[in-house]
Amino acid sequence: MMLASNVIRHAGSTPLAAPSRKGRSVTSSLALALLAGICATPAYADLKLCNTTASRLGVAIGYKDAEGWATEGWWNIASHTCETLLKGVLIGRFYYIHAVDYDRGGEWAGTLFMCTDDKSFTIRDTKDCVKRGYKRTGFFEVDTGEERDWTVRLTDPEGEAKSQ
Repeated sequence: MMLASNVIRHAGSTPLAAPSRKGRSVTSSLALALLAGICATPAYADLKLCNTTASRLGVAIGYKDAEGWATEGWWNIASHTCETLLKGVLIGRFYYIHAVDYDRGGEWAGTLFMCTDDKSFTIRDTKDCVKRGYKRTGFFEVDTGEERDWTVRLTDPEGEAKSQ
């Protein structure tokens, strides 16, 4: 049973507001600006997944990095929570996701096949999954449009959401 319908939502990063300088002297404003520059932390950008369903989900991701293709899993994501799957600025445009509904059955899958395992895994390359002792699993594509920060939301199929 496929549960994927309207599952991808974009959530861009929110810019930070500049501190107000009202009522400060030029010297103290300059000192604060220099201190802020020294202590500034980089803006965080991640690939996140939010489970907006009434079920617990298992999630695996696939991506291409400098070393080639990789798949990782499983993140266990409780109902109505979000989890960061990849930390830092996204380096690619396309990411791939496979999710399993632990409580009601079914999955979010696609037509791009990658390797997975039954337990926690990181697998390099997507070829010959079965020959290498892994499962061949369908993933759906997430096009981030080359944004630096992206959130995927998995939702209950219409009419199946449990009231909270």
